[in-house]
Amino acid sequence: MPRILGESLDELRRTRTSLKWQAFPDDVLPVWVAEMDARPCPVVVDTLTTALQRGDTGYRWAAPYTEAFVGFAKRRWDWSVDPAALVPVADVMIGVEELLHALTPHDTGVVLSPPCYDSFYGFVEAVDRRLVVAPLDSNHRLDPRALEAAFAEAGPGAAYVLCNPQNPTGTVHAPEELAMLARLAAQHDVLVVSDEIHAPLVRPGVEFTPYLSVPEAAAGIAVVSASKAFNLAGLKAALVVPGPDAGDAVGTLPEVVTHGASHLGVLAQTAAYSAGDDWLDQLRDEVFANRALLTDLLGRRLPEVVVAPADATYLAWLDCTALGLDDPAAAFLERGRVALSPGVNYDRSATGWVRFNLGTSPSVVEEAVRRMAVSV
Repeated sequence: MPRILGESLDELRRTRTSLKWQAFPDDVLPVWVAEMDARPCPVVVDTLTTALQRGDTGYRWAAPYTEAFVGFAKRRWDWSVDPAALVPVADVMIGVEELLHALTPHDTGVVLSPPCYDSFYGFVEAVDRRLVVAPLDSNHRLDPRALEAAFAEAGPGAAYVLCNPQNPTGTVHAPEELAMLARLAAQHDVLVVSDEIHAPLVRPGVEFTPYLSVPEAAAGIAVVSASKAFNLAGLKAALVVPGPDAGDAVGTLPEVVTHGASHLGVLAQTAAYSAGDDWLDQLRDEVFANRALLTDLLGRRLPEVVVAPADATYLAWLDCTALGLDDPAAAFLERGRVALSPGVNYDRSATGWVRFNLGTSPSVVEEAVRRMAVSV
């Protein structure tokens, strides 16, 4: 199979019309938003091409989608999921939003552990809940003392939105950490909602633990999608997965919530989950080769910038504090014409950090580091 992340900069500029490549002027190299510059999974292309040729573009039917995810979860993580319990939603964050709306009292808080996905903050605001933070520790791991204090502050009936694996740090939460989280959540009557959109993108040889596979987490809820792992953000679909003790709660979601997943999105993700394993395995190898490349290039050309150790995602969390810049992302953009995501998007205190998207060709990684180095 040819490289998945192998397209040249010229080819990407010529062929990409999505947000990543259109939001900045043509002289800016984009390594910011979390979409990959990936050649598509062939089985997804075949499935969508056939559907379009046949005019199969109506409303979605979710049964094959749920079965495909169940098979994928069993193969990849030895996680047994009841397909009858799954609820289709438009995408992961819409699913999280609907769960927060339906299952948390208005006067409670929603707890986040920064650095975490930047849209978490916006959705907490959208549901008009009180933001409470339990920061990760200095090693980007879940901090039990911070969690306990935050859960007490958020109040009974509150929610905790877990990023599993963590975006942007690439932390893969260990089973004992997840069990600790579940015990604390039960003690404080806090609902854990686990965003597991990056779950398939774990370093080969490292085990991902679904939150609901931990026995203590029976009252939790996960939300999953193939959109990040298979670069299908434009083909909307996701699944809400209730824990064994959360089925009744998820059953209170209004039926109309399930209407948002698109038929083509469901078809694409069903194909990916069912027959995309080889493509995914190659993609992971290429992503982690890019991570090693980025670490090596920065070590040689910009040693003041430190790449946080990571075992998941195609996103790198870079500590630029030694550069002494008030806003490193702004400096790299203005002086080097390379767009990275500012660290403060993910953690209000991370003023010296940036996020770098590794889901691209090695030549783009090399050019981005060259521009970063000359800009300082």
